[in-house]
Amino acid sequence: MNPQLHPWPMTWRPGKSGSAAIAQLLLWLWVLNLGIALGAGLYEATIVFPQWLVTLPDGSYQWQAEVARAANTGLRFWVYVTTVPLTVLTLANAMMAWPSQGKLRRWWFGAVGLALAERLFTFGYFVPTMLHLMGDNVAGSDAIATALRWSHLNHLRHILLLLAWVAALQTFALFSHRKVSQ
Repeated sequence: MNPQLHPWPMTWRPGKSGSAAIAQLLLWLWVLNLGIALGAGLYEATIVFPQWLVTLPDGSYQWQAEVARAANTGLRFWVYVTTVPLTVLTLANAMMAWPSQGKLRRWWFGAVGLALAERLFTFGYFVPTMLHLMGDNVAGSDAIATALRWSHLNHLRHILLLLAWVAALQTFALFSHRKVSQ
């Protein structure tokens, strides 16, 4: 491909050290962000969410919408960690992965695909559902059923993030090995 006609002049191409440095930086930032997002998600599921969906002594549940609204983790934390940065870094890594080849490309696109699936799941289900749960118009039993479903599906989101993170780490290892061996 003619380098002057390449649609993304800042993407990594074999033999272009400046572009490779940018690709490596974006991959490194993405790996870090995926790890932070996974750790924060596990923390929220283990420590924070049980404050919103309280287990009563009789084993039943009570949804605490006012506690969830007061915490407002979506605007106080997640928007700065995943909503914007993880989404942008995932898309940037998709662009960086495009000209790569072989195992590097397969691992990179595998990681991107998993992260994109998690992002779509988040924007398509988790964010709207939590906004609904934080509203005043959700009845007790409906709120509890919705919160339990949200909590159970959140495990799938954690698995997607974990797999994306591991694949991104493998990509980083392959990228670094390739750079050293060239």
